[in-house]
Amino acid sequence: MSISLTRYLVEQQRAKGRIPSELRLLLEVVARACKSISHAVNKGALGSELGDVMGSAGSENVQGEVQKKLDIIANDVLIEANEWGGHLAAMASEEMDSIHVVPNRYPQGEYLLMFDPLDGSSNIDVNVSIGTIFSVLKKVDPNKGVSEDDFMQPGTAQVAAGYCVYGPQTTLVLTVGDGVAMFTLDREQGSFVLTQENVRIPADTKEFAINMSNMRHWDEPVKRYIDECLLGEEGPRGKNFNMRWIASMVADVHRILTRGGVFMYPWDKREPGKAGKLRLMYEANPMSWLVEQAGGASTNGQQRILDIQPTQLHQRVSVILGSKNEVERVTSYHTKA
Repeated sequence: MSISLTRYLVEQQRAKGRIPSELRLLLEVVARACKSISHAVNKGALGSELGDVMGSAGSENVQGEVQKKLDIIANDVLIEANEWGGHLAAMASEEMDSIHVVPNRYPQGEYLLMFDPLDGSSNIDVNVSIGTIFSVLKKVDPNKGVSEDDFMQPGTAQVAAGYCVYGPQTTLVLTVGDGVAMFTLDREQGSFVLTQENVRIPADTKEFAINMSNMRHWDEPVKRYIDECLLGEEGPRGKNFNMRWIASMVADVHRILTRGGVFMYPWDKREPGKAGKLRLMYEANPMSWLVEQAGGASTNGQQRILDIQPTQLHQRVSVILGSKNEVERVTSYHTKA
């Protein structure tokens, strides 16, 4: 018998005591929003009830990146779906300058939702997998009003995290601290159905994912690791590696959760003042928790990503995550350097 997302969450709540009912309801709302985004993505240039989704929106987000129309649509879908349910105090998004506090006309809950509404949106035009990443925190003091300071919690404080990848199938990947589960959208039923539990990442791998065009800008430890991989059987690793790079973190991490590998988006010399490219709170923290829950590892080259104390809403970080032994090797090269 197939197990729906709702049943899985109820069992996490009832039998295992992992999550309270308010968090369960919040995750169901996020999943429904992802279904709406999936529908818009699948319609593409045909348009949908959400509007024309293709092309540039003619605007930039807070990071100075050009927004696609679907970036804005996905952001609006997530806000509108979640703000009235009574589960949230506030939301934060990669596409918004500051936090979105739940309006006074709605009841305010004790949770905080962060999301990258459409990761990899540069791939929209070429029909490559993209996705939504989300992370849930709990307010430190439920009796006080909400501000950006409430979001300044390390990744270890997350109570739920996941992503939805929009590819040949729409797959929702979730952790509530009890391993990683994958759900596939059954379009006939209109619901997410459990398709894999207890996802595990192999400790060793023969695949790495990195943007090789940036090689001349990398720090020496990253160059050393990639050089060793490229030397293959004749080099110190004694085995051949394959390179994979989709330019969509959701798609690259999904591949790693499915069959192993290591993903790297390291610091580089072009912008030495920035710790990295990816956002700590919308991308690195939720993905790092998923990877760790599946037996992998995630660091910034110096320390475990989940231990980093955020200081800014849109803080960036260097990311090395995936198969545990490979991540530990790259990290050790940084430590020795």
